[in-house]
Amino acid sequence: QVQLVESGGGLVQPGGSLRLSCTASARILSVSSWGWFRQAPGKERELVASLQIPGHTSYPDFLMGRFTVSRGATKNTVYLQMTGMKPEDTAVYYCYCYSNGHFWGQGTQVTVSA
Repeated sequence: QVQLVESGGGLVQPGGSLRLSCTASARILSVSSWGWFRQAPGKERELVASLQIPGHTSYPDFLMGRFTVSRGATKNTVYLQMTGMKPEDTAVYYCYCYSNGHFWGQGTQVTVSA
């Protein structure tokens, strides 16, 4: 069973940057896609980044190109680089992957505040 663990969340000021990491508990041999989602209080979970194997990335327009997803060299780690952060980016961020099943991380809190 694949277990995903996120790290890197925390407090950041508006306009700042933050990088999240997601690592699988075991080496992933077959993954169709990686994704990052977020859920703000009172709102539905939304996709913020997607990486389709091999290497195709996509992002929602509302992020205005501020987020970038990338895959680690070991292939069991994925990153989310966030720049130009805004208060509306405050949410719990979740890592996701599909590998003969859907797997989610436990979530990491990101708070953007001055």
